[in-house]
Amino acid sequence: MSDFNGKSIIVTGGSLGMGLACARRFAAGGGKVMIVANDKASVDSAVAEIGENAAGFVGDVRRNDDMAAAVQTAASRHGGVDVLACCAGIQRYGTVVDTPEEVWDDVLDINLKGIFLASKFAIPEMRKRGGGAIVAISSVQAYASQAGVAAYTASKGAINALVRAMALDHAGDNITVNAVCPAYIDTPMLHWAADLWKGDGTAEATLDAWGRGHPLGRIGKPCEVAELVAFLASEKARFITGADVKIDGGVLSKLGIVIPD
Repeated sequence: MSDFNGKSIIVTGGSLGMGLACARRFAAGGGKVMIVANDKASVDSAVAEIGENAAGFVGDVRRNDDMAAAVQTAASRHGGVDVLACCAGIQRYGTVVDTPEEVWDDVLDINLKGIFLASKFAIPEMRKRGGGAIVAISSVQAYASQAGVAAYTASKGAINALVRAMALDHAGDNITVNAVCPAYIDTPMLHWAADLWKGDGTAEATLDAWGRGHPLGRIGKPCEVAELVAFLASEKARFITGADVKIDGGVLSKLGIVIPD
């Protein structure tokens, strides 16, 4: 597999979950990957696992200076920036009434502002390379919300809107911008949620129940999301931009949701 040979790739949130799966996939394809996350231990672990095709940067996607430095580090180390995969994200529960303002700010800052800041600094580097690709992790909750996830759903809907805007703004730069919208995926964040909502049962039983809610009968795997992200970032997808692509085990079809073209 050599679909990313010679490519410089930044993965925010790349030390855990879907981000780590994306970092593994890009590195396996020959890419030089800069993993950006705010937890040094998980960054070091991810870099050690992936090996020579990975480097790490410890930074906060909410901070302008950190994102500027992360992009500059990747550009200096790997000769530029070709791909940005925005995978950093958190889930928090609450209605607009009971969500504290600081929680709302954290969710929107990490999930949405992080994409804005990473893209702000990556796009000028992509222009120097004659183009590039940005892929952002969104969610099926951009289309159909659960109850009690006001901040999270707002952030994911906004990601899809931001992706459309950036796709138009930077098409002339030969930069594609797309969103990937997963349903339940087997990540540390999902395990955290299952433990939170297990009630008198177990987290494992809760995960199984959530999996059965998909027509395919299971939750998704991070590597499956990574393959979709890699496709959208690859040369095979150069005519795809401004798209939001579901990877949901059929759950939105089950709900009868029709997404307009």
